[in-house]
Amino acid sequence: MGDLLNGQVAIVTGAGRGMGRAHALALAAEGARVVVNDLGGSVTGEGGDASAADEVVAEIKAAGGDAVANYGNVTSVTDGNAMVEQAMDVFGRLDIVVNNAGNIRNQLFVKMTEEEWDSVIAVHVKALYAVTRQAAQVFARQGSGRIVNTASEAGLGGYAASNYAAAKEGIVGFTRTLALELGPYGVTTNAIRPRAGTRMAGAVDMKKALDLAREGKLPLPEFMFEIEDMMEGSETFSPDQVAPLVVFLCTDAAANINGRDFIVGGGEITLVSLPTKERSVFSDRPWTQEHLQALLPKTLGKGLINPAAPRKS
Repeated sequence: MGDLLNGQVAIVTGAGRGMGRAHALALAAEGARVVVNDLGGSVTGEGGDASAADEVVAEIKAAGGDAVANYGNVTSVTDGNAMVEQAMDVFGRLDIVVNNAGNIRNQLFVKMTEEEWDSVIAVHVKALYAVTRQAAQVFARQGSGRIVNTASEAGLGGYAASNYAAAKEGIVGFTRTLALELGPYGVTTNAIRPRAGTRMAGAVDMKKALDLAREGKLPLPEFMFEIEDMMEGSETFSPDQVAPLVVFLCTDAAANINGRDFIVGGGEITLVSLPTKERSVFSDRPWTQEHLQALLPKTLGKGLINPAAPRKS
């Protein structure tokens, strides 16, 4: 057992399996007491099983740490508040929130149902409010706290996952904004884009998309080729390679890292650049289509990636 987080208390959502489990164990190994939250549902967010959280609590205690199980639904404000209250009631304080719980409903957008959209947005984005709001109030009052949110490279573009991409890049926007709001209170908020072979990764069939890309029929971001072997049980992309960065972001050494997001996994940690202005044009008169049609294809259009196929006549 280490002592970098000795005396601190953490909530980790979706901590019964995969990446959340790795985070909970790693935080506990540095002395944090952990509220292990997991509804115990499937990768699509359905069902429930208390044993998932219970087993991680048992692992932490067997290793000499301290933890308590929580079976709340992260999309429920009532359940989110209860997690914070449980941490305060059982351990007397709260210092860390790791928003890790997730689900996936991959589908082509033109075929996507409202339920497939809403379910993913709820578990990834609504959960940020449900779990983090009361915790943020605690952190602001005590003048300290660490929040780590789980985004994804899927937010940079993918295939058959517009709901997931929207949710994950929304997490990045939330992270940057909350960092500005809570930074003056001594609270940091950061995000990770993990590369981890988990149940969710195993549920995504990337082979079809990558085959189409190699045939020149589908433009895909380069990162998708870098993670094509990221399947459940992969040693290269073990969740255990993601958890150390999460722990680091919760320590005093990361006190000045705020509002940033990192690609992490497979032996890599990459700081993702904040969006910047890439190319600009200016005019001293209102834009006209004649002006734009002549100007933009030769200026802003240069080097654009993933062009759409020509429109059919």
